Amino acid sequence: MQRFCFSLAGVFGLLAVGLAAIGAHAALDSREMVQSVALLLGWHAPALIGFGLWNRRHGFLTAGMLVLGMILFAGAVLYRAFTGISLGPVAPTGGTILMLGWALLAVTAWRK
Repeated sequence: MQRFCFSLAGVFGLLAVGLAAIGAHAALDSREMVQSVALLLGWHAPALIGFGLWNRRHGFLTAGMLVLGMILFAGAVLYRAFTGISLGPVAPTGGTILMLGWALLAVTAWRK
């Protein structure tokens, strides 16, 4: 679990910095969308490090939900930002999975 969380934290951090640079320098009409995804990736990278250090059974499920949600959300938002084409309910589905992952963390923290 630690390697999974740490390696994806590295990928999320790398993408956060790269997308922040693209958002700052590219001539995009949807610059705010790219910067929002960079910000969310930057928030979730340290969270994945925390899940790797926490090393509880439900931590892996929570980390998996955050990763899946971020892939769906960020992928759909970035696709729209760069192509102008919406993927329909993919971004809201990813966002919902992200929120459910954070809710699972809150509940799991109180379990023995």
